[in-house]
Amino acid sequence: MHRAVGDLTKTSLARMEREMPWVAELAAEHRAWIGMILQAGFNSFITWYRTPDQPAPPLTVEVFGNAPRSFAGVISLQQTVAMIRVSIEVAESDLAAAVSPEHQEEVRMSILRYGRELAFATADVYAHAAETRGAWDARLEALVVDSVVRGDADETVRSRASALGWMDTGNVAVLVGRAPESRADGSEGIVDLVRATAKEAGLDALGAVHGDRLVVVVGGVSNADKAGALLLRHFGDGPVVVGPVVTDLLLAHLSAAEAVAGLRAAAGWPTTPALVTSEDLLAERALDGDLLARRSLLSDVYTPLQQAGSETIETLTAFLDQGGSIEGTARVLFVHPNTVRYRLERVLDLTGLAPNDARHAFTLRIALVLGHLGPPDRSPTL
Repeated sequence: MHRAVGDLTKTSLARMEREMPWVAELAAEHRAWIGMILQAGFNSFITWYRTPDQPAPPLTVEVFGNAPRSFAGVISLQQTVAMIRVSIEVAESDLAAAVSPEHQEEVRMSILRYGRELAFATADVYAHAAETRGAWDARLEALVVDSVVRGDADETVRSRASALGWMDTGNVAVLVGRAPESRADGSEGIVDLVRATAKEAGLDALGAVHGDRLVVVVGGVSNADKAGALLLRHFGDGPVVVGPVVTDLLLAHLSAAEAVAGLRAAAGWPTTPALVTSEDLLAERALDGDLLARRSLLSDVYTPLQQAGSETIETLTAFLDQGGSIEGTARVLFVHPNTVRYRLERVLDLTGLAPNDARHAFTLRIALVLGHLGPPDRSPTL
């Protein structure tokens, strides 16, 4: 049987290339590894056959020990099972034929028993490879998300995300909320569910648990509210804040910064909805000391009002001071109520905020205060 090993290996390889076209398409290095595994398997069987009363050898080491772990990433488990089936069939016919007729049946039965052990060894190799790859992917994903949150994303982050299956379709938004309090499958299980849900909707997703927070980076976003609503169920209690949509993964730190600031400031709005955008929390963020929010309120709210003329700010201020009464505002300003209505509509057109809405009125009030105070990053004076 030892003398037949070389021919068995050649016969098995030839049959594999003939019956499984993908074998011939492998690189020469990988075909060589297949030959070494086959030869090691046949020799291991013969060694074991000499001492049938001994327990089966540790085939994971005996057969696969010479092959690199990366081999499991080149050939799938299904392909490996097909190769084992061919090698067992070749051994049954050719190896049994190498012994005298009275031992042939005994050899065949031993080959079948050995094949069972080999099947378990194969499953062990691929299970270990999957666990190792899964743990590595989880660490790599956490590293990518951490880079986005810290704002130091570069091309390395893009390549790492690509290795995790990120398609880089643009339009990226970051979601931040509390992580579920407890799950049997751990933080990796939470992120797996997030990715699966996003994939069903045709979105990219990367996630990580930072302390008690779950941070999710979503790509391919056409509507931030819809993306947030889709993934909301995977977060824990409390509000989930959606950052603004940016054009690229390398700009996702801008969305993350606003989402994180929004989650921190959400405590200032006791009735915060379950899903809220960072823009909805501009007023709370500004009061919490967020310079981004202050600059946004100045540039997007106060400046357009200021440029529209003094009567616009004057009317808005009076309207807010009068508790939202159009008639009261008209009396204070000595103008017709319709003039007040027109100017308030002008405020809505300029800022997107309706003065007669309580939340919008609060944001407008904070914007006016900041505008009167001046630039948010000016040096304090005594």
